[in-house]
Amino acid sequence: MNYMPGTASLIEDIDKKHLVLLRDGRTLIGILRSIDQFANLVLHQTVERIHVGKKFGDIPRGIFVVRGENVVLLGEVDLDKECDQILQRVSIEEILEEQRVEQQAKQESEKRKLQAVKERGLSIPKADTLDDF
Repeated sequence: MNYMPGTASLIEDIDKKHLVLLRDGRTLIGILRSIDQFANLVLHQTVERIHVGKKFGDIPRGIFVVRGENVVLLGEVDLDKECDQILQRVSIEEILEEQRVEQQAKQESEKRKLQAVKERGLSIPKADTLDDF
């Protein structure tokens, strides 16, 4: 196998199943159909996998185009490896509800932390104001 620089090394991975972790935290699983010099990806038969605790659910997304700058991790799925089934597959509705509950709990926790910081006379700059420095 010869070394190919940059995204050219992924040419051999076309038409194989891959897992893609995006910058916004989403996880996609699909067949890699195309890639360019900017690492833009085209995935076919894509599902978005949502994990909450020990449960997961797959939401079918079909053909998915991913801008290269949003890719955090790209890895081939080993179809021959036996799955340990530690996680429990649940329906789309159930996993979306679990995700909503988890996000609400996170938001409430952040509110409590922010309130505790304010009570101590401190302040946390908002994320959009950090770019001004």
